[in-house]
Amino acid sequence: MKKCYKIITVSLFLLFFTGIAAKAQYSSKRVRSKFETYTDSLKNVQYNYVFPILGQGAYKKGFDIPYPIGFMANYFWGVQSLVINNMQLGLTNAHDGIIGDIPLTNVDEWIGFGKNTSVVNSFNVRPDIWVLPFLNVYGVFGYGHSHTEVNLVKPVEMLSVVDQNVSTAGFGVLGAAGIGPVWVSVDANFTWNKPVLLDKPTKVNILGLRVGHVFVFKNHPYRNISIWAGAMRLHMSSETVGAIKLKDALPQDVWDRKDEIVQNYDNWYAGLSPAQQALVDRTALPKIRDAIDKKDGESIVHYGMDKQTKQLWNGLVGIQFQLNKRWQFRSEGGVIGDRKSFLFSVNYRFLGFKKKPQL
Repeated sequence: MKKCYKIITVSLFLLFFTGIAAKAQYSSKRVRSKFETYTDSLKNVQYNYVFPILGQGAYKKGFDIPYPIGFMANYFWGVQSLVINNMQLGLTNAHDGIIGDIPLTNVDEWIGFGKNTSVVNSFNVRPDIWVLPFLNVYGVFGYGHSHTEVNLVKPVEMLSVVDQNVSTAGFGVLGAAGIGPVWVSVDANFTWNKPVLLDKPTKVNILGLRVGHVFVFKNHPYRNISIWAGAMRLHMSSETVGAIKLKDALPQDVWDRKDEIVQNYDNWYAGLSPAQQALVDRTALPKIRDAIDKKDGESIVHYGMDKQTKQLWNGLVGIQFQLNKRWQFRSEGGVIGDRKSFLFSVNYRFLGFKKKPQL
């Protein structure tokens, strides 16, 4: 019975994770004096492109700034635990022909969840532009698949599994600075993730902090390897309200085991005090139990809940190989904390628009 809302819950979990795959290129770096010939060539560059603004000044100071416009293709995998609170349930009972049968009622006291996890695989593209040598803005457009498992432990034990596709769209900004071979970046993005089973998208906010070091190839100063460590904070809009037919919310296993599930519910209910039973009777739980018993999949479960990641922050490590100023290849992993993730990216960059010649 509870499987209905846990499945609903599941679908929410998957949404949040697709927004993680947006990362921006690391900051501009100042080439050290030991690459004197290359440094002098940078200072003598006549930069006549629109972006980044102040690009000429950056070159004159010996900064090897990236090409301003880029397209990054990302593959992302991640797994994370989720927490559900403020669970509310209601029911429109199609079997009895009653509309608005049971309104939304909080059932936190009567429902318990075990470990809930979401696994996401997604691909996205991220067009970006360095507006200033230290400021990058970008968009995020992606599509992926989510596998979510919700464990209900009270009033009956059930595992709900939901697989669905999720589309993502959003934008972000990145600030970066370099001091010699060391760079620092702060990255914030905002995405809206729309799963197939929900009417409205879930908003996800991500904040990333990174500190890294660039190792320049001796004979090819434009080629380098960068390594970094950092942290990421992921927060998603927690309040979700919706409705779903019982037959769509519950997997076939529930209907096949409906006698067992109904009996387990009855045993749990019998163990409550009369006062507790009276409170439960005011919720949608007994009606959902009856709908399962009658195999009434047309009844509509209304739900509301707050869901959030188990931990907001996790630690990151990453590495990037820059073949030249057009091509970069990157990998980053979430290795510290409850959230585990892996990202692989290919980035292509170009100079973009030239300034109009002055007459």
